[in-house]
Amino acid sequence: MIIKNKLLFGWALLLLCTFSCKEDLIEMNINPNGASPETANPNLVLSTVLTEAGKSVLNLGYQDIAGVMQHTQKDGWSGAHNSYDWNRSNSWSGYYGILRNNQFVYDRAVELDQELHQGVTLVIRGMMFGLITDLWGDAPYSLALKGNEVTPETTFPAYDTQENIYKGILDELEVANQLLSKSKGDYNSSIEGADVFYSGDPSKWRKMANSLKLRFYMRLSEKLPDFAKQGIETILANPGMYPIITNPGDDATMGFESISKESSWPNNTKFDVDASNYRRLKMCQTLVEAMRAKNDPRLGVWANPVEIPLVVDASLPEGTDKIEDGKRYLSPDVLESRNVALEDISQNPDYVGIPPGIAGAQVYNMSPDANQAAFNPHVSWLNDRYREPTGPLLRARLITASEVNFILAEAALKGWAVGGTAEEYYNKAIQSSFTTWGLSGSVETYLTQENVKFDGTVKQLIEQKWIASWTAAAESWFDYRRTGYPELEAGPYTIRSVLPVRLYYMVEERNLNQENAEAAMSRLEITNFSEVDGANSAWSKPWVIQGTGKPW
Repeated sequence: MIIKNKLLFGWALLLLCTFSCKEDLIEMNINPNGASPETANPNLVLSTVLTEAGKSVLNLGYQDIAGVMQHTQKDGWSGAHNSYDWNRSNSWSGYYGILRNNQFVYDRAVELDQELHQGVTLVIRGMMFGLITDLWGDAPYSLALKGNEVTPETTFPAYDTQENIYKGILDELEVANQLLSKSKGDYNSSIEGADVFYSGDPSKWRKMANSLKLRFYMRLSEKLPDFAKQGIETILANPGMYPIITNPGDDATMGFESISKESSWPNNTKFDVDASNYRRLKMCQTLVEAMRAKNDPRLGVWANPVEIPLVVDASLPEGTDKIEDGKRYLSPDVLESRNVALEDISQNPDYVGIPPGIAGAQVYNMSPDANQAAFNPHVSWLNDRYREPTGPLLRARLITASEVNFILAEAALKGWAVGGTAEEYYNKAIQSSFTTWGLSGSVETYLTQENVKFDGTVKQLIEQKWIASWTAAAESWFDYRRTGYPELEAGPYTIRSVLPVRLYYMVEERNLNQENAEAAMSRLEITNFSEVDGANSAWSKPWVIQGTGKPW
């Protein structure tokens, strides 16, 4: 009996220790400095949502899509930028990561009855889902962001059609417009400390919501013209209910700090000692020549003048290749010895851009040393401000007064009722852009030039909108797809002879969600330029431009 009691006591002690240790381990696994999802202040996550959203928009429009739209070219590591060699590597995981965090803020805001937070997160949701469908086409939308509901439908979500995504976004932005209709003091919460766009001002967020609606209605204008017309006219008919961004002071933008590389303007030199990222990004000839032809002073804000212009002079002795008075003088035979034709170089005395999609971008315009091509003194570098981690003009630009006024100019040109003429909105759009870049005093002279005065064509309007989209080139790409303007030609060494119109669905998505990805790919329109890619090509047309004959 004694032995039996001892055994029972031993087992009891062992069980007590086991449960005690398990409880201790659970308690030890709780981060005392972390935020519980059940009690977290939404602002702790909202600040990350906003900054990551701002950076994602900038990185898209300042990097490879700026190469597609021929704002810039790279003279090193240039395949994706100059030649569209994307290799199905463009992933949407970062965008969905932002949306998951945004959904957390929204859900917490619903729990806490915080209408301001709900409205702001719906605006971000609309912008980010809009970006996803703009870039890829059909995508998970209605069943996305439901990872906590472990079902086959949410684990491997079906792709919504592009049409349904756009319409769903517009509906959600309408809800955001209503939620953001109160004055700041009437809300039971504040986002002032977390809001890097508008410092907690709900009236500006409301303008952003309605301005995004204008963007997406115009996106649909070729495919669903009556739907787009009704939507835009409804907004413009009632400015009290639907305020929009009309001046640069209401632009949705985000500045940068120099605290770390992650919080700084991308590709600056402060955190990159040899300046390789900054120096590899150069102006593209297409944009440079378009602006030079119009004496556009914004060019000097965005680019440095060429350090050493070229001068080819047939009167010089053979073999002349010298730098004198800040210029490099060459005799024609020097070009011949390098197998370079006169028409293949630029003798611009002010700004020189690299032609799009050429071979040997690193040695364009007689670079003196191929090994140091990134320091080429015969092409224009970006303005020195783009070396810096921060500055008043270094901002991510999500949607602006310039873009909105160009949208209204285009709507007016279509004959839609928008309360003004196409010329009035066109002029306002350019004025807004000049104000943004600190050139408001120069705009009147610019607008009086014969090749700038509004000529009543979509071509001129979209070309000016393309120029104004500097560092936000993704918007000009989406405009190009539906209008065919500006009339850009692919370079001689790009992997297709025309510009792409979408991103590839990435390999990991096709592997993990194969059935739904293949269904989405089957809805793409294969074109003559899809070639070996098949349906999932950057040259296969998504729904929004199918049947439009655009852009090629």
